[in-house]
Amino acid sequence: MNPLVRRFLRTAIGFLFAGLGLGAWMLVRRELAGQYPTPRLISAHTHVILIGFVMMMILGVALWMFPRPEREDVRYRPFLAEAAYWLLTGATGARFVGEVLPPKPPGSLQGWIVVLAGIGQVVGLTIFFYNLLPRIRSARKPE
Repeated sequence: MNPLVRRFLRTAIGFLFAGLGLGAWMLVRRELAGQYPTPRLISAHTHVILIGFVMMMILGVALWMFPRPEREDVRYRPFLAEAAYWLLTGATGARFVGEVLPPKPPGSLQGWIVVLAGIGQVVGLTIFFYNLLPRIRSARKPE
């Protein structure tokens, strides 16, 4: 298994546990203290599970299982898959932390970090799938 694939899968598991921890904390607060989660906590939980765990797991498995690019195909660039990993990981982590911290006034540095991290998630996923397109083909050449 490619080291980048392992990194995607292990990072996905890390994000899963961050989401499970936050979910358990929100559940305890709601059921034992009557404190319902804020929209920011719900957003942090949703994004760390759906983007951090589900999408990272899908991306890692896609890199692993899709046919390798043909030798003469120069459209697939491994460095773009690597860049997508770092951008998506950093953006998801920043968004999670930014939304879990106590909120600051609108327009604050924290707000900008959350917004830029959300945009980073979109850009990271776009780069990944753009780069993966040449690998979406049959594994065998037609006879």
